[in-house]
Amino acid sequence: AILLLNTFADQFDRKTFKALEKWFALGINNWAHCDILCGTTLKELMQHNIITLDDLSSWRTARNKHQRRAVPVSMLNLLKTADDFNALFDVIEPLMLDHEEKVQQGLGWFLREAWKLQPKPTEAFLLQWKDRAPRVIIQYATEKMTPEQKKRFKKQKS
Repeated sequence: AILLLNTFADQFDRKTFKALEKWFALGINNWAHCDILCGTTLKELMQHNIITLDDLSSWRTARNKHQRRAVPVSMLNLLKTADDFNALFDVIEPLMLDHEEKVQQGLGWFLREAWKLQPKPTEAFLLQWKDRAPRVIIQYATEKMTPEQKKRFKKQKS
Protein backbone atom coordinates (compact mmCIF):
# COMPACT_ATOMS: atom_id res chain seq x y z
CA ALA A 1 0.00 0.00 0.00
CA ILE A 2 2.86 2.39 0.82
CA LEU A 3 4.59 1.78 -2.49
CA LEU A 4 1.30 2.16 -4.38
CA LEU A 5 0.58 5.41 -2.55
CA ASN A 6 3.94 6.80 -3.59
CA THR A 7 3.04 6.50 -7.28
CA PHE A 8 0.63 9.38 -6.58
CA ALA A 9 3.28 11.63 -5.00
CA ASP A 10 2.44 14.49 -7.35
CA GLN A 11 -1.01 14.63 -5.75
CA PHE A 12 0.13 14.65 -2.11
CA ASP A 13 -1.40 17.33 0.10
CA ARG A 14 -2.32 17.92 3.75
CA LYS A 15 -5.10 15.34 3.44
CA THR A 16 -2.46 12.74 2.57
CA PHE A 17 -0.65 13.47 5.82
CA LYS A 18 -3.86 13.27 7.86
CA ALA A 19 -4.68 9.92 6.23
CA LEU A 20 -1.19 8.62 7.06
CA GLU A 21 -1.73 9.38 10.72
CA LYS A 22 -4.60 6.89 10.68
CA TRP A 23 -2.46 4.23 8.98
CA PHE A 24 -0.50 3.74 12.18
CA ALA A 25 -3.64 2.58 13.97
CA LEU A 26 -4.69 0.44 11.02
CA GLY A 27 -1.55 -1.39 10.00
CA ILE A 28 1.82 0.29 10.43
CA ASN A 29 2.83 -2.20 13.10
CA ASN A 30 6.50 -2.92 12.48
CA TRP A 31 9.69 -0.95 12.03
CA ALA A 32 10.06 -1.88 8.35
CA HIS A 33 6.70 -0.41 7.38
CA CYS A 34 7.45 2.65 9.47
CA ASP A 35 10.87 3.19 7.92
CA ILE A 36 9.62 2.74 4.35
CA LEU A 37 6.83 5.23 5.01
CA CYS A 38 9.35 7.70 6.45
CA GLY A 39 11.89 7.30 3.66
CA THR A 40 9.35 7.70 0.89
CA THR A 41 5.99 9.30 1.64
CA LEU A 42 6.92 11.47 4.62
CA LYS A 43 10.13 12.48 2.88
CA GLU A 44 8.07 13.69 -0.12
CA LEU A 45 5.67 15.59 2.11
CA MET A 46 8.57 17.35 3.84
CA GLN A 47 10.55 18.08 0.69
CA HIS A 48 7.54 19.75 -0.90
CA ASN A 49 6.75 21.73 2.26
CA ILE A 50 3.38 20.07 2.63
CA ILE A 51 4.29 19.28 6.25
CA THR A 52 6.78 20.74 8.69
CA LEU A 53 8.46 19.45 11.82
CA ASP A 54 5.63 21.01 13.83
CA ASP A 55 3.24 18.59 12.13
CA LEU A 56 5.18 15.69 13.64
CA SER A 57 5.13 17.11 17.16
CA SER A 58 1.89 15.36 18.14
CA TRP A 59 3.39 12.06 16.99
CA ARG A 60 5.92 12.21 19.83
CA THR A 61 3.17 11.21 22.28
CA ALA A 62 1.28 8.82 20.01
CA ARG A 63 0.07 5.55 21.47
CA ASN A 64 1.65 3.60 18.58
CA LYS A 65 5.40 3.15 19.11
CA HIS A 66 6.03 3.10 15.36
CA GLN A 67 4.38 6.48 14.99
CA ARG A 68 6.73 7.82 17.66
CA ARG A 69 9.67 6.15 15.87
CA ALA A 70 8.60 7.92 12.67
CA VAL A 71 9.56 11.29 14.14
CA PRO A 72 13.36 10.82 14.14
CA VAL A 73 13.39 8.43 11.17
CA SER A 74 11.47 10.85 8.95
CA MET A 75 13.97 13.57 9.88
CA LEU A 76 16.99 11.64 8.56
CA ASN A 77 16.78 13.34 5.17
CA LEU A 78 16.70 16.76 6.81
CA LEU A 79 20.21 16.19 8.13
CA LYS A 80 21.57 16.69 4.62
CA THR A 81 20.08 20.17 4.28
CA ALA A 82 19.80 21.57 7.81
CA ASP A 83 22.40 24.08 8.94
CA ASP A 84 21.33 24.04 12.58
CA PHE A 85 20.87 20.57 14.05
CA ASN A 86 19.77 22.08 17.37
CA ALA A 87 16.31 22.71 15.91
CA LEU A 88 16.15 19.01 14.99
CA PHE A 89 17.36 17.99 18.44
CA ASP A 90 14.55 20.09 19.96
CA VAL A 91 12.05 17.97 18.04
CA ILE A 92 13.41 14.63 19.25
CA GLU A 93 14.16 15.70 22.82
CA PRO A 94 10.73 14.70 24.21
CA LEU A 95 11.39 11.16 22.94
CA MET A 96 14.74 10.73 24.65
CA LEU A 97 13.19 8.88 27.59
CA ASP A 98 10.83 6.73 25.53
CA HIS A 99 10.60 3.19 26.91
CA GLU A 100 10.11 1.36 23.59
CA GLU A 101 13.21 -0.17 22.03
CA LYS A 102 12.12 0.48 18.43
CA VAL A 103 11.74 4.19 19.23
CA GLN A 104 15.12 4.18 20.96
CA GLN A 105 16.74 2.52 17.94
CA GLY A 106 15.24 5.14 15.63
CA LEU A 107 16.56 7.93 17.84
CA GLY A 108 20.01 6.36 18.00
CA TRP A 109 20.07 5.94 14.22
CA PHE A 110 19.13 9.59 13.74
CA LEU A 111 21.79 10.75 16.21
CA ARG A 112 24.47 8.53 14.64
CA GLU A 113 23.76 10.06 11.21
CA ALA A 114 23.71 13.56 12.74
CA TRP A 115 27.09 12.89 14.38
CA LYS A 116 28.62 11.89 11.03
CA LEU A 117 27.69 15.30 9.59
CA GLN A 118 27.99 17.61 12.60
CA PRO A 119 29.87 15.92 15.44
CA LYS A 120 30.21 18.87 17.82
CA PRO A 121 26.52 19.80 18.27
CA THR A 122 25.52 16.13 18.26
CA GLU A 123 28.05 15.29 20.96
CA ALA A 124 26.86 18.26 23.03
CA PHE A 125 23.30 16.94 22.79
CA LEU A 126 24.36 13.40 23.65
CA LEU A 127 26.37 14.55 26.65
CA GLN A 128 23.22 16.16 28.08
CA TRP A 129 21.42 12.81 27.86
CA LYS A 130 24.12 10.21 28.47
CA ASP A 131 23.14 9.59 32.10
CA ARG A 132 19.35 9.62 31.61
CA ALA A 133 18.58 8.26 28.14
CA PRO A 134 18.14 4.53 27.59
CA ARG A 135 21.44 2.87 26.70
CA VAL A 136 20.13 1.68 23.32
CA ILE A 137 19.97 5.29 22.11
CA ILE A 138 23.54 5.99 23.20
CA GLN A 139 24.82 2.67 21.80
CA TYR A 140 23.33 3.30 18.37
CA ALA A 141 24.36 6.97 18.37
CA THR A 142 28.00 6.20 19.20
CA GLU A 143 28.30 3.11 17.03
CA LYS A 144 30.69 4.69 14.50
CA MET A 145 32.83 6.44 17.09
CA THR A 146 36.24 5.16 18.11
CA PRO A 147 36.46 3.39 21.49
CA GLU A 148 38.17 6.48 22.87
CA GLN A 149 35.35 8.76 21.67
CA LYS A 150 32.70 6.40 23.08
CA LYS A 151 34.19 6.62 26.58
CA ARG A 152 32.83 10.17 26.95
CA PHE A 153 29.30 8.84 26.64
CA LYS A 154 29.45 6.13 29.27
CA LYS A 155 26.88 6.53 31.99
CA GLN A 156 28.19 7.98 35.24
CA LYS A 157 27.84 5.56 38.13
CA SER A 158 25.72 6.95 40.94
